[in-house]
Amino acid sequence: MEKMEETLEEYQYIKILESGRRFMETMNKYRCAIMEVETKLNVLNAEFSLQYDRNPFESIKSRLKSPRSIIEKLHRRGIPFSQETVEELVEENLYDVAGIRVVCAFQEDIYRLADLLLRQDDIHLIRTKDYIKHPKPNGYRSLHLILEIPVFLEKGKTPVKVEVQFRTIAMDFWASVDHKLRYKKDVEDEALIVEKLRQCAETISDLDDEMQRIRNMIEAGDRKNAGKEGKRNHAEN
Repeated sequence: MEKMEETLEEYQYIKILESGRRFMETMNKYRCAIMEVETKLNVLNAEFSLQYDRNPFESIKSRLKSPRSIIEKLHRRGIPFSQETVEELVEENLYDVAGIRVVCAFQEDIYRLADLLLRQDDIHLIRTKDYIKHPKPNGYRSLHLILEIPVFLEKGKTPVKVEVQFRTIAMDFWASVDHKLRYKKDVEDEALIVEKLRQCAETISDLDDEMQRIRNMIEAGDRKNAGKEGKRNHAEN
């Protein structure tokens, strides 16, 4: 039975790839939506750099879910689909086909950047999952936003969903290592390793908090010095 299911899934995968243009048009919409959000983030980054002499994020990474991953996810969810319906089912049921990961140095920049992004009147927030304030049991931390953004194509304007994840450098490091270790097979003391990873996540969170406090102290000192300089210039004039 399992062999038959694998064969059926592979057949569906091949047929959808063979369906060609409709599916490729759907994927192109998600690709364009990624470019739209990346542009908005880069504009905010440039503005921050000009006004505050610093950048709110360190890097942006994007990915488009592969056709095989899309089909496997629909299959896991028990959603029946066909060559004719897969495009509609993807748009209705999968919110992570287009994904962007924004890596920031500090937690405050995560929330500032997310807030500025959501203020833009052509972005509609579908869902928020704040795993920074409410970490997953394994220690995972990140801010996840599901956005809907208009994409302008030859046939007109169409709304497309994009998942945007915000992490600090430390959170991203932990998530990357956890992802690699999670798929190791036949590991002894798995429960102990899971607990150690959770403890590492706690340590990394404490480090993020401390680095934020240090930056706040530096910025407070800069403001104080700027105030003294302003008073001195006023007195000289």
